[in-house]
Amino acid sequence: MSHFAVIGPPLRGHYKPLSNLARELIDRGHQVTFIHHPDAQSLIEAEGASFAPIGTDAPPVSRWTLPMAKIRGLIGLGGMMDGMVRFTDMFCREAPDVIRRIGADALIVDQLEAGGGLVAEHLGLPYASVADTMPINREDGIPPPYVAWPYDPSDKGLKRNRGGWRVTDLLLRKVGKAIEANARMLGLPARRRLEDCLSPVLQLSQMVPSIDFPRRELPATFHYTGPFRHGEAEDFEVPPGDERPLVYCALGTLQGQRVELFRKVAQACADLDLRLLLTQGGLSNVKRAAKLPGDPLVYDWVSQEGVLGHADLIVCHGGINTVLEPLAAGVPMVLMPLAFEQGAIAARMEYAGAARELSFRSSAAKLAAAISEVRGNPSFRAKARAIQQEMLAAGGVRRAVDLIERMPGVSAPKAGATTVPTAPDDVRGDSRSGSSSAASRAR
Repeated sequence: MSHFAVIGPPLRGHYKPLSNLARELIDRGHQVTFIHHPDAQSLIEAEGASFAPIGTDAPPVSRWTLPMAKIRGLIGLGGMMDGMVRFTDMFCREAPDVIRRIGADALIVDQLEAGGGLVAEHLGLPYASVADTMPINREDGIPPPYVAWPYDPSDKGLKRNRGGWRVTDLLLRKVGKAIEANARMLGLPARRRLEDCLSPVLQLSQMVPSIDFPRRELPATFHYTGPFRHGEAEDFEVPPGDERPLVYCALGTLQGQRVELFRKVAQACADLDLRLLLTQGGLSNVKRAAKLPGDPLVYDWVSQEGVLGHADLIVCHGGINTVLEPLAAGVPMVLMPLAFEQGAIAARMEYAGAARELSFRSSAAKLAAAISEVRGNPSFRAKARAIQQEMLAAGGVRRAVDLIERMPGVSAPKAGATTVPTAPDDVRGDSRSGSSSAASRAR
């Protein structure tokens, strides 16, 4: 069996899918060790996984994560870039010795952590690059994953996209300089971009082709597997006594305008005579402070998968995990992006036909209109259910781990391990007329 080191940003939205990969690997008899600052250990949700701390003298991770809650649009991104630089430097400086000490022979690396790929290449170890959110693989036909632009394959759209990628390089110039400096320090060929650090052997995405924009330049090593879900969903019983259709609302862990947003969602559902269930930590206080109309059901936390079995639709912010779970349940969405890549995700969900997007600044009346449209037009649910079937065919976490186990240098699965058949080409992602820069280096 192999020993996998796991490296990714210290954010719950990234550690949850990485933890599900880890759980599947552990179930098959492999050993898994997460590597990061000690503060990240609490994010691991994989029983049996180990943790190796680095950066023990560095400031707490919260100094990076807490300010992220205030980011809107491009405001505050400089601090986010500073954190990415800090973690890349930390991994490149300290992780090689730790990986040698624990005896890891392969790595699983989040696409957004360049240091993991640099370290793996420096040590000569196989690694899988994982797109926990949207793939960062660059091509002119696709807008950068940080902008809410619609798909436009025209000459005008291609020109716009090229400009967007140039702006992306400017915004990430601190990260690019860190990548360049650490590649030099580790004795690797020169590079400056995150996508230059992707694995030439295996790249995995939680998405499926229909919820990404059409791509033409993915390497043959790239696979859409669908969400990394592990185990059965927890049951959830909606309190009886109210037979109105249920709307579920989850807006992530960002703070900012959450209270006002919840008030608008509650007002929209009250005006439409719909039952509303809200979740996120601390919402009991939000309910008291906001005096939400319509007497919605309010929970600090529930099993989202369990609730979705009862919901007509979900109103959410467009975070990738919050979006993948309703699609896996065949539930359509109304999306109100707040920050980061959420606008780009929403643009892709609208393109797929499973969601309606509107600004978080929209009025309760506009939100009610969007909810009515999604509930009243059967095409939204039909698209969501078609995507649900596509996700089932893609294989999910089991297929992702099958592919990981096939990497050169990784030991075969233990006798009796359950695998899934290789998915057909239309699920893997097609039209790979080009390749990533990482794959090109491998050749």
